[in-house]
Amino acid sequence: MTTLRRLLEALVRRLLRVLALIAVGFAALSLLLVLLLREVPAYGSMVMMERKVQAWLAGETLPIRHQWRPWEQLSGHAKLAVMAAEDQRFPEHRGFDLVEIRRAWEASRDGMRLRGASTISQQTAKNLFLWTGRSWVRKGLEAWFTLLIETLWPKQRVLEVYLNIVEWDSGVFGLEAAAQHYFGVSADRLSEVQASRLAAILPNPRGWDAARPDPYVQRRSAWIRQQMHNLGGMAYLERLVR
Repeated sequence: MTTLRRLLEALVRRLLRVLALIAVGFAALSLLLVLLLREVPAYGSMVMMERKVQAWLAGETLPIRHQWRPWEQLSGHAKLAVMAAEDQRFPEHRGFDLVEIRRAWEASRDGMRLRGASTISQQTAKNLFLWTGRSWVRKGLEAWFTLLIETLWPKQRVLEVYLNIVEWDSGVFGLEAAAQHYFGVSADRLSEVQASRLAAILPNPRGWDAARPDPYVQRRSAWIRQQMHNLGGMAYLERLVR
């Protein structure tokens, strides 16, 4: 019995050492990757790969439309519209909006419809490094990558990457591809109305159409434009570089 116990203890210790090495390796690799992408354009994302695999498993072909554009070539209207629609406290928080998290928890506690509380930083982490769907594992990894990018990237870089990788239609990723897909213009020439429509469809990009918006998308885009003005217009973007 004593011998068996010793063998089990040795096995547990060995297993713990292996798990510790895996954890350290993952932490080091993810740290290096986030540091690299602070400067290097993200020419792809895990969600793009996921969509390709889903199409392949369904026996279909999904061309990916994606063109990286640096910060200066992204419409200011689009930058502001996305913050107004998705994360109005983006310049202030450190990756997690505690106000929205509390409201989501209170709504869930009271039996109301579940509301989203993900920030632009969290969505960037998920789109770039992880996969869609809901699980505690994915949420834990999302929190880890969110902490990394918020620590190692300036706010401007977080929004720049998000606008360049977010999904706007089936196979359409990033602001440049979306602007051309819906409006036939480049990412730096989007008008306020066009930008607000693009921001309006982000909750359901494969189900809603920015070029031919239904009444709900029209109302949502009008609300977004009002929020853009309430935030102070283009001057609000200056808060990203403080």
